[in-house]
Amino acid sequence: MKEKLRDIGMSSISTTKTNDCTFLQFFKDRHYLDKEWGDYFSGGGKKVILEVGCGAGNTIFPVIASYPDAFVYACDFSPRAIELVKMHEDFKESNVHAFVSDLTADDLCKEIAPSSVDIVTMIFMLSAVSPEKMPLVLQNIRKVIKPNGYVLLRDYATGDLAQERFSGKDQKISDNFYVRGDGTRAYYFSNEFLTNLFKENGFDVHKLDVCCKEVENRSKELIMKRRWVQAVFCVSDGSYSSSSKEVEANHLDSDNNIGPATDQNNCDSLTDSVIDMSEGVAADMFGVLPSDEYEIMEISLRGWSFKINLLSKEYQHTCKSTGLMLWESARLMASVLAENPNIVAGKRVLELGCGSGGICSMIASRHADQVVATDGDDSSLDLLAKNVASNIESSLLNKLTTKKLEWGNKDHIESIKELSDRGFDVIIGTDVTYVAEAILPLFATAKELIASSASNKNENVPALILCHIFRRVDEPTLLSAAAQFGFRLVDKWPTRISTEMSQSVIDNWFMDNDVKDDLPSKALNILLFCQE
Repeated sequence: MKEKLRDIGMSSISTTKTNDCTFLQFFKDRHYLDKEWGDYFSGGGKKVILEVGCGAGNTIFPVIASYPDAFVYACDFSPRAIELVKMHEDFKESNVHAFVSDLTADDLCKEIAPSSVDIVTMIFMLSAVSPEKMPLVLQNIRKVIKPNGYVLLRDYATGDLAQERFSGKDQKISDNFYVRGDGTRAYYFSNEFLTNLFKENGFDVHKLDVCCKEVENRSKELIMKRRWVQAVFCVSDGSYSSSSKEVEANHLDSDNNIGPATDQNNCDSLTDSVIDMSEGVAADMFGVLPSDEYEIMEISLRGWSFKINLLSKEYQHTCKSTGLMLWESARLMASVLAENPNIVAGKRVLELGCGSGGICSMIASRHADQVVATDGDDSSLDLLAKNVASNIESSLLNKLTTKKLEWGNKDHIESIKELSDRGFDVIIGTDVTYVAEAILPLFATAKELIASSASNKNENVPALILCHIFRRVDEPTLLSAAAQFGFRLVDKWPTRISTEMSQSVIDNWFMDNDVKDDLPSKALNILLFCQE
């Protein structure tokens, strides 16, 4: 077995940089903060601020520019986000301490002294947390905020256009809680829910506004209704009834689609606000600017050049099909295959959940005997066929087949078996593990289609390779499901497992090349399975 494992793309086992400028430009600085909440930042001496979910620093640095004496703690779940904060030209350790933290699990007091923070900012952050874990975030914040401190919050409100566009039942997780097409989550807050959430975790409402804005996309003749909550909370003194009298649940509307709103409350920087509504996690939400439904993405990857048709960013957030976009895991796996052609050389390759991009399958087709790229979504397959036809030379088209495959569908599985009656030597899946309900059908399908060791003429061990970011399904759940269908984890990356091998199979994929320096995300993982 040891020798055969070496042949999974590693006959010699015994012996894309992230575009940071694009990232920083994409998430626009939040210069409206001083206008909306300047009274809380000014006066009373030097302020200590905690920015929760700081991202690339788009709240931090405008605040520091306006209040240079302030000291800011900045935390985010993403190590890459913290790296970008520290790379910012205005970052100074003398006034910013940036650190990675999962506020649902990590104790803030390990980084911040208890009861030392004057202001906590939560800008489109809390909505990404599961409702049942939101109290953990607030309890964590409660430990470090001063008794006279304030929490400043802006986030999505119920009835927002984005919520209305979540039409697919499979995108709704629970009431007002949805999963986007890119696997991230979004909660839409009602006044009642938000008030009760903070009250039950030691905060009173100081101010609560629901801001509304109609945005016109003239090129598409669309009127888009955007709604968000803007609130200020203070530490509870135990008299909720008196503080609740101060709640302002005002609703703003504007007849002017591009100008400021004309109403009586303080949510008046609406031009900035509308832009900021698109900054939640992944894309311009439905865009104010004109855009076609599809766009062409140019990708240069390890000597390959692709022009890939994908769904425009403005449609990706609420599109039911996640296959109409290009995932970071596909970029990484494509780079690995390009640098290590022996993974697929002379083999039969099956890609599960390929989506419309198809870059892994296209790269594999140069050295593999046969490649079948599959997806369960018709729109993704249509676009995939066009991308394949326009990006690889005609000599490879005979080796690459696109086919519909819904995991667990017996008719589809039999149709794939007809293409390779001996099964497939290598099965690849990139970011196919984020929906819990799909994990068992995924492994069941892989079991049906993977080649047996006995049928493999080269005596290589057939392998299932999964590349992904862990989102809604954790590793123990994944491994448990794999075991039910006879798959054993033999290696993983970037962490390793103890095996009889002296050297990691996957580590060798990154030897003598700079693929590690080209990672789209440091949260990516690769798991290598074989059948028992």
